[in-house]
Amino acid sequence: MTNHPTDLFINGAWAQGSSDKRIAVINPSDGTVLDHVADADVGDAIAAVDAAAAALPAWAKTPARQRSEILRRCYELMMRDSEDLARLISLENGKALRDARGEVAYAAEFFRWFAEEAVRINGDLSAAPSGTNRILVQYQPIGVSLLITPWNFPAAMATRKIAPALAAGCTCVLKPATETPLTAFAVAKLLAEAGVPDGVVNVITSSKTSAVVNAMLEDPRVRKLSFTGSTEVGRILLRKAAEQIIHCSMELGGNAPFVVFDDADLDKAVDGAMIAKMRNGGEACTAANRLYAQRGIAEAFASRLAERMRAMKVGAGAEATTDCGPLVNAAAVNKITELVEDAVSQGGRVLCGGERGEGAGFFYPPTVLVDVPPHAKMAHEEIFGPVAPVYVFDTEDEAVTLANDTEYGLVAYVYTRDLAKGLRVSERIEAGMVALNRGLVSDPAAPFGGVKQSGLGREGAHHGMLEFMEAKYIAAEW
Repeated sequence: MTNHPTDLFINGAWAQGSSDKRIAVINPSDGTVLDHVADADVGDAIAAVDAAAAALPAWAKTPARQRSEILRRCYELMMRDSEDLARLISLENGKALRDARGEVAYAAEFFRWFAEEAVRINGDLSAAPSGTNRILVQYQPIGVSLLITPWNFPAAMATRKIAPALAAGCTCVLKPATETPLTAFAVAKLLAEAGVPDGVVNVITSSKTSAVVNAMLEDPRVRKLSFTGSTEVGRILLRKAAEQIIHCSMELGGNAPFVVFDDADLDKAVDGAMIAKMRNGGEACTAANRLYAQRGIAEAFASRLAERMRAMKVGAGAEATTDCGPLVNAAAVNKITELVEDAVSQGGRVLCGGERGEGAGFFYPPTVLVDVPPHAKMAHEEIFGPVAPVYVFDTEDEAVTLANDTEYGLVAYVYTRDLAKGLRVSERIEAGMVALNRGLVSDPAAPFGGVKQSGLGREGAHHGMLEFMEAKYIAAEW
């Protein structure tokens, strides 16, 4: 058992909810039960919406400076408890402690960033071209917001949604993934300590996800849905949200290309690939899934990458010396195994790794493959694990064509010493974000989001707060 909250957080209070059932939280490092959390039903979900709706008028009218100071306090408390939160994330998620520490720092930064943005909700004033009136535009909070987050970044995905919602003057209901609910409840506890009023943030967990989410989306008081997860689930939610014309932000799947040209700094490219591929053990929508190396350096790049991947220590996430922790569950290991076996059966060659781990826990070793045919499953599906297939290309046009050969368009990585080429290729690649000579793209101050099947809207930057606001136009004359 952990010493963190495990009950539903509704209207500022912790409660078991209507059901006596509890959801087991599994430690991916050894397969044991870490703790149990409350299992909300539809009635509990509506109670959370009731609380958010009741708290909305007062919170929306709260001065921006006051909201800002509360968010700043959230940042300070999260940094105060950063080590405890990192260890909790490692336990329930399995990620290496180093990665968990990085996530906590990243998650806390959303509170600091949106504390600053909360006091910068600017409107517009202009004259109508006809000269008949003035055009006054102001931004108002969109209302009660439903936030649905995944298991791979349980702290950061929560704060990336909660912080802009609160900065904008919205109230919310957070439904975290049942694989990693303890971190969400820990964040809720910090929010209450920071002075967030009762009902402004509510957190529920449920094994009856479809029924609970549908009930909230059918409630006319819910005016915003912000979801991070798979494209398949995103499509389902968009269809449901359409019934009430709910404003949606969707951060969905990715299949990121990592393009290395012959003129790239090979050492930096390998360093970047290790970050882009192995951050969070590859369980990230931003992970480099398809590594394209130009023919002149392809062999050297793959060899150096395999050497680095082979040297990584695989172990329990909470162990300080671990470089690569377990995957989140057995299904994730089975999926990775299937993708690798499919590639190998069609001629793919394993340079390192390639075989699932033995014993307890959901482990798969860091793996590099070459000679994977373009029709293999892993060439087109999101891998979500520590597997890096390296493909070869010859020309710039071919690299762009290969990079764009996917339904996804979240992020891409490009390595070259030629700045003009790098910017040219970055513009041609169909992605919402491009990291040029960098292995990391995420930043709370930058607009995070994708194109094509990778989603709608943006999180972070000033854009992230505007996702929780409506523009109101007032025609006036004086």
